[in-house]
Amino acid sequence: MSSRIDYAKVSPDGYKAFGGVYMTLQKSGLPKELVDIVYLRISQINGCAYCIDMHSRDLLKGGLAVDKLVLVPVWHEAGEVFSRRERAALAWAETVTRVSETGVPDADYEAAIAEFGDKELADLTYAIGLMNAFNRLGISFRATPAAAAAAVTQG
Repeated sequence: MSSRIDYAKVSPDGYKAFGGVYMTLQKSGLPKELVDIVYLRISQINGCAYCIDMHSRDLLKGGLAVDKLVLVPVWHEAGEVFSRRERAALAWAETVTRVSETGVPDADYEAAIAEFGDKELADLTYAIGLMNAFNRLGISFRATPAAAAAAVTQG
């Protein structure tokens, strides 16, 4: 897979605007690991290799156990591996990411708001929207995952 354009380079103002949202989310009070797990799950749903690679590496560097990382795609079946808050965040991320299919039902909203409250849920939804936008950029412009770049260098 070859890259198409470097969107951050050719449109730095747009990239900086998204970066501003990212920085705001870093200060939101939501735990970094929870947000990174959500970012990873969204990227898995959307099939963004670049973001899956990046967020997996971030989670591993942050100390997430490999046992937990590999179960992110099947968190529904992983039982207590994921905390109640993580399960609520992942469920919200999935329903919002698949908005055209789900319509984000009232039951999904009620479950999420019960766990997070107004501000946290708004911030979590900003994070979900941001990652969906970055996935679309990464996929559209064929951003090269670090693992793929390393394989080319080593090969």
